[in-house]
Amino acid sequence: MTTNNLQIATLGGGCFWCTEAVFQEVKGVEKVVSGYAGGNVPGEPTYREICSGLTGHAEVIEITFDSNIISFEDILVIFMTTHDPTTLNQQGADRGTQYRSVIFYQNEVQQKIAQEVLKQIQPYYNDTIVTELSPLPIFYKATKEHQNYYRENTQQGYCSFVIEPKLAKLRKLHADKLK
Repeated sequence: MTTNNLQIATLGGGCFWCTEAVFQEVKGVEKVVSGYAGGNVPGEPTYREICSGLTGHAEVIEITFDSNIISFEDILVIFMTTHDPTTLNQQGADRGTQYRSVIFYQNEVQQKIAQEVLKQIQPYYNDTIVTELSPLPIFYKATKEHQNYYRENTQQGYCSFVIEPKLAKLRKLHADKLK
């Protein structure tokens, strides 16, 4: 979807609270919405159903960004360097297909850019990148308590032990891309 210079990227890098927190700090990102995509059950899934791992959905974020400020390629480079794209269906202690690394592309242009970024990033990892690359299916927005999770719950242990190290990595590797 493109409206003037606004574009959308849909990415899953494990728990959506982590990826949401990372991209809320990136210059040119207008909005980040946590949700689910990629499943194969009818109807809108619930968080509980997603957590079961039985629906096939991944926890993802939908990023609305200004392509005049940040490119889709830069979004993907940040994504690929702030989570572990080499662990299948796992990020840290979070395990299951709902935590898989995935890029859901919107169109052929995004698909080609994603393929190129995956190829360019691979030499920086010792293990093979297992990030799924798929056309965007239906995106389901997560409920309110899952939106802006880090900003509203910084005192929670998960935020301190899991999200903050990802933010530190973002700040170290991509300081020039921060708000």
